[in-house]
Amino acid sequence: MSRRNKWYLLALLAFMLVMLTGCGTGGEKTTTEDLLDGNFWSKYFVYPISYSLDLFADLFWNQYGISILILTIIIRLLVLPLNIKQYRSSKAMQALQPDIKKIRDRYKDDPKKQQEETMKLFQKHGVNPLAGCFPILIQMPILFALFHAISWNSEIATHSFMWLELGEKDPYYILPLLAAITTFIQQKVMQANMPPGANQMQALMMIFPVLIFVMAMSFPSALPLYWVYSNLFTVVQTYFLYGRPDKEKK
Repeated sequence: MSRRNKWYLLALLAFMLVMLTGCGTGGEKTTTEDLLDGNFWSKYFVYPISYSLDLFADLFWNQYGISILILTIIIRLLVLPLNIKQYRSSKAMQALQPDIKKIRDRYKDDPKKQQEETMKLFQKHGVNPLAGCFPILIQMPILFALFHAISWNSEIATHSFMWLELGEKDPYYILPLLAAITTFIQQKVMQANMPPGANQMQALMMIFPVLIFVMAMSFPSALPLYWVYSNLFTVVQTYFLYGRPDKEKK
């Protein structure tokens, strides 16, 4: 992913976090069935997720913490084909690094020509430099819908999981800390498997764990719990997709 695209991605994620914070948790609690009488967003986005959470909770001892875990796995499996495509694109980008360097050296005084030739190279080899953004873009509406499902579902708001009241903030800040730590681990694992030269934004990407921690402190515990599950899934997924990082990448 180019430096410019990473800036776009960072701005997009920051916007998403700000929007989630702005949504607040003060919406009126309701039942899942009532969502069918709502607007397009409630009916076709929030309702399926809220219904799934209720269904899995009914199947697993009325535990919404387990229900969120199952839903997380399903969501991540649905976007897995995009992650595999991202992985293949990353490997292709790595193989093209020598050619990209030649183009940069040849047209170092002509940035426009350099970009044109680079895009021609990508097209020739079927490489999409934006492939790394697709999984996140696809998950954004899901994350918004999940946030609303958690915020509006009266059943989730009244259930506990371990030390957590799922409809309330974690009073001990353990879950926000876990969300930040697992986000940090996820970033390190993914960066370790990036092609050479793709880590220019490493310091900037480390801002995300801090953002996640701050946001998680103000969210009902069910949402940071989803982040923790999702981060752990990503770590395992990255291991199986990429394997252990090569020594030369370290």
